[in-house]
Amino acid sequence: MTVNDGPKAYFDLWRLIPDGDPIVTHSSRLFPVRRDGEPAMLKLATVPEEKWGAGLMVWWGGVGAARVFEHKDDAILLERATGRRSLADMARNGRDDQASRIICEAVAGLHAPRGMALPSLIPLSDRFGSLEIAAQREGGPFVRSAAAARMLLSEPRDIVPLHGDIHHGNILDFAERGWLAIDPKGLLGDRGFDYANLFCNPDHAVATSPGRLARQVSVVSEAAGLNRFRLLQWIVAWAGLSAAWLIEDGFDQHVPAAIYVADIAAAELDAVGAA
Repeated sequence: MTVNDGPKAYFDLWRLIPDGDPIVTHSSRLFPVRRDGEPAMLKLATVPEEKWGAGLMVWWGGVGAARVFEHKDDAILLERATGRRSLADMARNGRDDQASRIICEAVAGLHAPRGMALPSLIPLSDRFGSLEIAAQREGGPFVRSAAAARMLLSEPRDIVPLHGDIHHGNILDFAERGWLAIDPKGLLGDRGFDYANLFCNPDHAVATSPGRLARQVSVVSEAAGLNRFRLLQWIVAWAGLSAAWLIEDGFDQHVPAAIYVADIAAAELDAVGAA
């Protein structure tokens, strides 16, 4: 059974009842459902990285992440977030620090050891090929980001299973279960990487507001126990990688926003280095 069999095969296999309109993303098809009266989400992967992420979701065992009820081939059945709170809304409405601390707590749960063999995961270094290509082709700030990435990848610390796409929209309110992660990419590498994308989110206006990045670096480095200098380097590397992906996907109009975050982080790096 594969995704090509369509959702009906899994609806039948797992006794699912539709409970909302399907959602289609660039990487999967999502179906709100109920099983035995309980809300759940059926996810059918349409790109390879989602399959790696499904294996990691199973390994997490519901600690820091949504629980997995079933997993077979390209399909995974997850508990559904039913809470009404939003980390993005918090960040936009005066509770940015609180949102960052909640995310750090959830990520700590994801990174905690499980005492069992890891699933197959993608080496973090494999994610940075696009940045190296952009550095050679585009030059400028991409060269700076690629240099930061190479340094960090050559001297990794605290190797853990990585979510790979932590941001305000991938940590959801699961009501009494708390704040939990969804949609991992299934990577393995330096745990500092998982915090870098927070600084490009929840949107450009928040990410680039005066003083925001410096303040949230302080909040996150304290909450996550990260070295401030290395966290800033990860932000420079990640923002450049994000810009490289935007170019590949044809979203050139969004590239300046990502580069601007890299510029702010680089300026903070210079200030830390000069101190």
